[in-house]
Amino acid sequence: MSSPSPFAPSPAPSAEPLTAWALTPGSIGHEVQCIGVVEALGLAPVVKRVDPSPPLRWLAPWGPAAVDRAIAPPWPDLLVVSGRQAVPYARMIRRRSAGATLVVCLQNPVAPLSWFDLVWTNVHDGLSGPNVLTTLTSPNTLTRPRLEAGAAALATRLGPMPRPWIGGIVGGTSGAYAFSSAEATLLGAALADLAGRTGGSVVVTPSRRTPPASLKALDAALAATLPAERRWVWDGASGDNPYFGILGAADRLVVTCDSVNMLGEAAYTGTPLYVFPLSGGTPKFAAFHAALIATGAMRWLDAAALAAAVTDGSLAGWTYPPLNANAVIAARIAALLAARGHRVAAF
Repeated sequence: MSSPSPFAPSPAPSAEPLTAWALTPGSIGHEVQCIGVVEALGLAPVVKRVDPSPPLRWLAPWGPAAVDRAIAPPWPDLLVVSGRQAVPYARMIRRRSAGATLVVCLQNPVAPLSWFDLVWTNVHDGLSGPNVLTTLTSPNTLTRPRLEAGAAALATRLGPMPRPWIGGIVGGTSGAYAFSSAEATLLGAALADLAGRTGGSVVVTPSRRTPPASLKALDAALAATLPAERRWVWDGASGDNPYFGILGAADRLVVTCDSVNMLGEAAYTGTPLYVFPLSGGTPKFAAFHAALIATGAMRWLDAAALAAAVTDGSLAGWTYPPLNANAVIAARIAALLAARGHRVAAF
């Protein structure tokens, strides 16, 4: 259970709709998580972005909040923040609203937990406290309707590509992992093998971190054995990113191991998830992968998995409960809001 707010507000129940801000430094990773949590409560987030100048930028999260005309009363009923630069504003709003605003921080604030009513982090971050909530996967903006809409749009875009569809979601080089052209060639060959033995197709989307040379190598590996009508790799420029469509439409997902967010979003779908190993890693990633395997969602895409993946021309499969961090976080927030006299319709 979360510790009570030191302000102990007790507002009377209100029929007015709840207001919620999603406040971040504007980076897509932080913003998506905040928006996803607010939407999971059935609320419409007001997106706020802050960009303090030095020296206050350097002092975050410990320093004061910079003056920003967009961050002003009336204060929201709920404030969800993420990112070091957003923390001073969370502290300021909690103080100036006299605790009437429920303040939630997503990810480790690297600041006193007592500054917030609730802090969420991934399990592998190892943070604990009376007002800390942890989940294995991260919040996101995925919903069933969005996945269905994405799948329908992708089917229209690609036309009658043979089923099953093997969906490839490709990350890239990061502080923890490398994604070389040689590894991309191996990944392309594995994807082509799965499609080739089932008569299916491969659809791939890269991330912003995917090296162009690696994407080119992957595409070449697919082209070596699959005809053009059974393979499609988004080039990052033509049309919208098919990410939601691949998550919603693929019969099997193959995701590189380098992103907690990508793997968590794949596990949200309930679709069997193969994970392709890359060079590198950290103890935190190892713990995350082990925990994801324990849920039944993930299997490594190695030689043994490839051999067992197809039986008599059909894809082998498995089931697991979809992992939905949004629902867990939203339920805790709804309970905290209820304790303040606010009713959240979605709960």
